[in-house]
Amino acid sequence: MRTFIVFLLALAFAAGCSQKEQSTGLATADYAIQGVPFNQVKVTDHFWAPKIETNRTVTIPASFAKCEEMGRMDNFLIAGGKMEGPVKGEMPFDDSDVYKIIEGASYSLTTTPDPKLDAYVDSVIGRIAIGQEADGYLTTWKTINPQDSPAEWCPPGGRWENLAWSHELYNAGHMYEAAAAHYHATGKTNLLDIATKNADLLVDVFNNQLPYEVPGHQIVETGLIKLYLITKNEDYLKLSRHFLDMRGDSTHRASYKAYTQDHKPVVEQDEAVGHAVRAAYMYAGMTDVAALYNDDAYQSAVDKIWDNIVSKKMYLTGGIGARHEGEAFGENYELPNLTAYNETCAAIANVYWNYRMFLLHGDSKYIDVLERSLYNGVISGVALDGKNFFYPNPLECDMHYHFNSGGSLIREPWFDCSCCPTNLCRFMPSVPGYVFAQTDNKIYVNLFVQSSSDIEVNGNKVAVRQETKFPWEGKVKVEVSPEKESELAVFLRIPGWAVNQPVPSDLYRYDATTTNPVIVRVNGEPAEYTTEKGYAVITRSWKKGDVIDYELPMDIRRVKANPMVADNKGKVAFERGPIVYCVEGADNADVDQLTVTPETSFANSFVTDFLGGVEVITASDERGKVFTAIPYYVWNNRRANKMKIWLPEKH
Repeated sequence: MRTFIVFLLALAFAAGCSQKEQSTGLATADYAIQGVPFNQVKVTDHFWAPKIETNRTVTIPASFAKCEEMGRMDNFLIAGGKMEGPVKGEMPFDDSDVYKIIEGASYSLTTTPDPKLDAYVDSVIGRIAIGQEADGYLTTWKTINPQDSPAEWCPPGGRWENLAWSHELYNAGHMYEAAAAHYHATGKTNLLDIATKNADLLVDVFNNQLPYEVPGHQIVETGLIKLYLITKNEDYLKLSRHFLDMRGDSTHRASYKAYTQDHKPVVEQDEAVGHAVRAAYMYAGMTDVAALYNDDAYQSAVDKIWDNIVSKKMYLTGGIGARHEGEAFGENYELPNLTAYNETCAAIANVYWNYRMFLLHGDSKYIDVLERSLYNGVISGVALDGKNFFYPNPLECDMHYHFNSGGSLIREPWFDCSCCPTNLCRFMPSVPGYVFAQTDNKIYVNLFVQSSSDIEVNGNKVAVRQETKFPWEGKVKVEVSPEKESELAVFLRIPGWAVNQPVPSDLYRYDATTTNPVIVRVNGEPAEYTTEKGYAVITRSWKKGDVIDYELPMDIRRVKANPMVADNKGKVAFERGPIVYCVEGADNADVDQLTVTPETSFANSFVTDFLGGVEVITASDERGKVFTAIPYYVWNNRRANKMKIWLPEKH
């Protein structure tokens, strides 16, 4: 049995076998498909590589500096008696920011060795160790003074009191994620030892003393599974499932209600409700349980919830969470543009969960959703400079509704609740891990990114390399070079947007079909392929130097929303490939007056020295006035100004 390589949340089972040994009666089936870990994929493109490098050189150092400045680091020293003073910070989950940056730094160390960063991370881990209590407990504000809550909305209290708000288990989950990443990146156990000591405490407390309590904010579930995969301690896996099994059971405790997805047992849930980040983290954990236990009830539940989101509760940008109030999902088809919340963390969580759904089912529709979130809802959250951020990501700005956290109209360098900047720290280095996947004699090409990887297939190393200027151009060259000539199947994802389906539901549609075909050639000749779950499957005997030429239509597409979405009636949006476009006041003085007609024609061109290099769309509105549309993810990089994705259409 191969060793699991667990480098990131979304690739929780990155290189394991398809069926693990049975022990102590645990059903421990695995995901049917395995992701190729990000550290085994070298990205060399002009889109993602610079963003990942900016995260390494700017976002991670800036976030560590903010944690130093805001006292996040001091709290561990105060908790351990090495420094005096009250708890510093504004949130009960401030500890988790430190863990998330360590996770991102660890990923970066894996691909880009940096002795200075390595030493600094060790120094931070040393401070964390000081803050840990003798029995493994670690939440600094409760250790410093449990009656001095850092936030008004979080009730004071001792250990494990008010778990709906205390974030003790949320902090633990992010610590476990960081510990797994650091261990795999460095081979060191200094953070892993802290994490397992804490996890052992949780196993004792929540099995024996508080068997009916569950986390308020989910993520400890996936974190525990990370520790299980490293240590093979089944207590961690069992506790992860226990937390999920106990959710929605109010017979022995007060319910946290729908806000925290505690309104009914998880296997009975079929609609996405409540806090969107908590929800998506929980759905990721449920998908893990569905895979590791081969549990039909869990699988059925996540399938139904996924369908509800994609059919009724997802924005065109792949964002989720319509309401500022409660950072929550709205009702079905409640998708306002101006007041859309779409927290950056929620888009990241949506990627994590959809990748798991792909690993479980092998269907390209989950990568369609992942890609839409990735290219629009996630990277819109960070400025091109890597050090200014959006917490929410609305689809419209009128310069009156102050949407960003803290009541701002611009990207901010930090927030009192800094979960989004630090989540980006850990997410960006993981992007290469979504490009390829494999199982048996199959290699999946999921994302079109100039990249390379050596993938072992049935004992034969296969070099896979992509050459492409995607997402700006649709041509993709895939070289498949096995060391020994062998038969295998290459699964090329056929994006929904390439075959007239923007999302895998009727929530959005194109107002016209493209007649431009998807083209597949092998060694210059038209390829014979079958289609399976949204993939072009080429099965043949491959030899060194074989090349697939893949061409995807990159038409500018007009998008209409389901008539049930009230805010988008009579409106149209525009996208090209996976990129959603918007009009911004910096380019158009009359954003509010822009109206298109069914006859409006569009042109596009790549502008190298504009907003980091982007494809720009130009068109004339119904008055004949030329306007410019830019990729949504780069808006508000010049100044605060008006913006719209959905424009009125006049017939």
